[in-house]
Amino acid sequence: MAKQTAAPILVFDVNETLLDLGHLEAVFVRLLGDRRSMREWFAELILYSQSLTLAGRYTPFNELAIATLRMRANIQAKTITPSDAQAFAEALGTMPALPDVAPALARLKTAGYRLVTLTNSPPGPAPSALENAGIGHYFEQAFSVHTLGQFKPAPAVYHQVAHALEVPTAELCLVACHLWDTLGAQATGMQGAFIERPGNAVLVAPEVPQPTFVASDLMQLADQLVRE
Repeated sequence: MAKQTAAPILVFDVNETLLDLGHLEAVFVRLLGDRRSMREWFAELILYSQSLTLAGRYTPFNELAIATLRMRANIQAKTITPSDAQAFAEALGTMPALPDVAPALARLKTAGYRLVTLTNSPPGPAPSALENAGIGHYFEQAFSVHTLGQFKPAPAVYHQVAHALEVPTAELCLVACHLWDTLGAQATGMQGAFIERPGNAVLVAPEVPQPTFVASDLMQLADQLVRE
């Protein structure tokens, strides 16, 4: 792998890259009777978020998440009550950090890396999901697509980070466990670091940019970057 000429500013995706989506499985078992429904819900949530952006529309990600849950319930002839929706919203805001996250962030901070986040989720009242997970203090800024009303991987959402940090996109590296996210970032000139979380893998196909870095978890990525 080619050595980078300067340490990039690391831009972290949040949901599933830092926070444990598996925390929601118990909710799906209770509401829909199957933990695998969580994966179907998340895939459709991403599909409809991207479809809205392509169609020039916008619904805040947290509202779209609940609407997608209701859609899944309708498909399975089940009912989501207002209290169910509230419990689901609370679960979304209290997902714990994955075990490798805090040690990796601490290692990167010690090595002098600047860390920020970029999420599809809108800003909410304090404490934030990152603060609830005990990792908010590692990041100097938290960016959301909500400001633009477009979801990742729309180019504008990556450019807004570069603009706010007053650096070219080439000085940023998007860290995510979703290749559609690193693909979008790399299309704007950013580097991409792909984390092989369970259920996610690199897509090898013509015209699909391969990530600058690939790691099994964030600690392995930290090791790669600190050795660069």
